[in-house]
Amino acid sequence: MATRPAPSTERPCGRPDGYARRTPEDTLLYQVVRQHWPEFLRRAEEEGGLPRFVVREFEEYLACGILERGLVHLACRRCGESMVVAFSCKRRGFCPSCLGRRMADLAAHLVDEVLPEAPVRQWVCSLPWRARYPLAFDRRLCAQTLGAFTWALRRSLRRRAKRALGLRSVTQAQTG
Repeated sequence: MATRPAPSTERPCGRPDGYARRTPEDTLLYQVVRQHWPEFLRRAEEEGGLPRFVVREFEEYLACGILERGLVHLACRRCGESMVVAFSCKRRGFCPSCLGRRMADLAAHLVDEVLPEAPVRQWVCSLPWRARYPLAFDRRLCAQTLGAFTWALRRSLRRRAKRALGLRSVTQAQTG
């Protein structure tokens, strides 16, 4: 079995970030979906089919990062080094690579563009273990609990703002 040589760090145009093509076909998720998707789709068609967006999500996931399904060939004009990069699906469903990239992009946007402009405070609603199970399966109860939490939090923040800023009224004050 041949092993790949270690990338040289002395190349003038080499990628200093150590980029290596991802191989989704080697992941367990990809292998399971590829193996079972045709049969799952066939059975679903017998029962009335799946929504088009679901079929598209799976089909594009199976093509994501696969060189045979589309790629771009890049070459450095200075040193001649080249590489291929497979197209990605850019879907929002369950592709770990594309979702990870979206999360990183959103986090970078929040850190660079949004959060420096506004003071931020995170609040956590922690509930007793016995209450968590019913909330997980009862959407109305969960919505009511969240409503009670946000109402109490908003009320507390308004009272503190009124006290700290010496205001007469905070009826028009809104939380973000």
